[in-house]
Amino acid sequence: SYELSKFEGKTGSPEKPLSDLGLLSYRSYWTYAILQVILQTKAKEEDEVPQITINDICEMTSIKKEDVISTLQSMNLINYYKGQYIICLQKDLLDKYQKEQSRRTLRIDSRCLHWTPKDWSK
Repeated sequence: SYELSKFEGKTGSPEKPLSDLGLLSYRSYWTYAILQVILQTKAKEEDEVPQITINDICEMTSIKKEDVISTLQSMNLINYYKGQYIICLQKDLLDKYQKEQSRRTLRIDSRCLHWTPKDWSK
């Protein structure tokens, strides 16, 4: 559903409230998608730190802002420093992510999706 939301240029979220198992499943996907975007973010200048906003993450993943924030909080990745929120990645989390990536065999290739959103104005 998130890949289809990307075609529409919208963010989405599952119907709330989520069951405990539903939250666990979605949080697993959100963690994967958010970490993938964060790790692909590059600095604009060679001597700078990479920068990304919550809104950037939302646009790239099609995950709603409140879900992105709650996922970052659940992973203890978001900290308040000198008047702004920053994302801090710990090595153990990166190692866990890379280990899970190597085990994940099923991936969706969005280039193979052929879908046109319904135009509800007609």
